[in-house]
Amino acid sequence: MDAFFVSVELLDRPELRGLPVAAAHDTSRSVVSSASYEARKFGVRSAMPIARARQLCPQIVFVTPVFEKYRVASRAVMGIFREFTPLVEPLSIDEAFLDVAGSVGLFGPPIEIARQIKERVFQETRLPLSVGLAGTKFVAKLASQRAKPEGILEIPPARTLEFLQPLPIKAMWGVGAATERALKTRAIHTVGDLAREPLASLRQIVGNASAERLHDLANGRDARDVETTRVEKSIGHEETFAVDVADTAELERELLRLSTRTSERLRDAGLEARTIAIKVRWDTFETVTRSRTLQEPTNATQRVYRTARELFAALAPGGRPPRPVRLIGVRAEQLIPAGSE
Repeated sequence: MDAFFVSVELLDRPELRGLPVAAAHDTSRSVVSSASYEARKFGVRSAMPIARARQLCPQIVFVTPVFEKYRVASRAVMGIFREFTPLVEPLSIDEAFLDVAGSVGLFGPPIEIARQIKERVFQETRLPLSVGLAGTKFVAKLASQRAKPEGILEIPPARTLEFLQPLPIKAMWGVGAATERALKTRAIHTVGDLAREPLASLRQIVGNASAERLHDLANGRDARDVETTRVEKSIGHEETFAVDVADTAELERELLRLSTRTSERLRDAGLEARTIAIKVRWDTFETVTRSRTLQEPTNATQRVYRTARELFAALAPGGRPPRPVRLIGVRAEQLIPAGSE
């Protein structure tokens, strides 16, 4: 989906179309959740602090995000996808892989399926999207990014390497800033450079597992299927405070609220957690995490909260945190089906 949160908000605020708009809470601690393409021309990006966004684009308009609206829109869009193929793998609320190999008999070649999906989504939701078509998931994702906004880009399997080789290495999945720097010190600047690098040399730079995965992707090899079932690895919630908090009672109330939301999601998903973790970011931006593996898995709110509170107490000797808290979070990990133990 293209600028999904903003696109959903513009359905209710059509007078903002064509203006630089960002979905974000207009508070000093907030970050941009989504930016319109008009705002992106000024350098505004998701996860950017709104103070920086306003600095780059003084005329930007912030709209308060309403996540339930986005969930409703996402369900509608994913429902349309499943009318074209049952093989749909949601990556997030606004992105999915579709395997359409078995759909060509009903709907025509893949490029025609892409056009039909775009038309149906826009007719029924008035939301724009971009489509990438390719023989592998990795290349399809890259193609969808190159097609934005509101485009379709098909990369035939025979032209996969031709498409990949000129791309910068930062386009690769798994290449962050540190890996990019390490590769560039060895004169590896493009995906083509990466594909030509001997695997033994690549292992010395990024390690065994990463070397093989990156080498395969750079050479157009990606055997992953579209997975229609997605196993949650963890469930959690966190809160960034508008003003740093040093009061223990207030922090414990927030832990209770976050534990309640986390436990409700566990129960809704039919899951239990073996491990409970907390995340705390002090006013200095230093972030610490603590976790505890339970003797028995749980999805009970009181058990999650009690564990989270005890973990936090270990960070706050004497009953007070050593520094004011900017962010606090609760996460359930090592998830298993409820009742399986």
